[in-house]
Amino acid sequence: MMSSVPPSYRGHRYPAEVISHCVWLYFRFPLSFREVEELMLERGVVVSYETIRRWCLKFGQSYANSLRRRRPRPGDKWHLDEVFVKINGELKYLWRAVDQDGNVLDILVQNRRDTAAARRFFKKLMKGTRSLPRVVVTDKLRSYGAAHRQVMPSVEHRSHKGLNNRAENSHQPTRQRERAMKGFRSVGGAQRFLAAFSGISPHFRPRRHLLTATEHRTEMITRFTIWDHITGTAGLPNAA
Repeated sequence: MMSSVPPSYRGHRYPAEVISHCVWLYFRFPLSFREVEELMLERGVVVSYETIRRWCLKFGQSYANSLRRRRPRPGDKWHLDEVFVKINGELKYLWRAVDQDGNVLDILVQNRRDTAAARRFFKKLMKGTRSLPRVVVTDKLRSYGAAHRQVMPSVEHRSHKGLNNRAENSHQPTRQRERAMKGFRSVGGAQRFLAAFSGISPHFRPRRHLLTATEHRTEMITRFTIWDHITGTAGLPNAA
């Protein structure tokens, strides 16, 4: 696994374990900042929802990036899909890519779903993963085919609605959060939240249906240990 340097908490009045725990609560569960504030108060930690919001903005993406760096190389079959999201009352498009194991490779919120948007997402994927897949699986949207021929012509492209359930299923946690947040207020805000969310939330969602109860507990302990390392709280007393 690739090592990563934990973020600096210099200048923060609260200890790292409180900050990381609040960020974990917000990105792992469909909670508002006020609900995280209430949960922390029940545990004897007095912190305002505005402070929690600032922590999530400052540290969420950093934590997500560290988790991504520790993942194995992505699989060689990528599933791409796009869905409507309502942002400040207007319909936008959330583009998402996952590999054959369901690992989220990247997301991008865009105004359109034309060839230029598909091309932009392909380039972002290649830059972020630093790799090319063997196969790309998409739905029947023609923009994928045009962008594929321009950006990664050597990669096999399979266009079939029924083949792309893995990418479509990956949208479900986002839909749950979208409902809890009563929609997003801006494209930039949606991109910032979903970029961190797609890096943190899947880390705590192992493929439960493939694991026994004992295996699931062991896997979760491992994942919490990784979280402690990337947030710099390993070896510290648990604030929660």
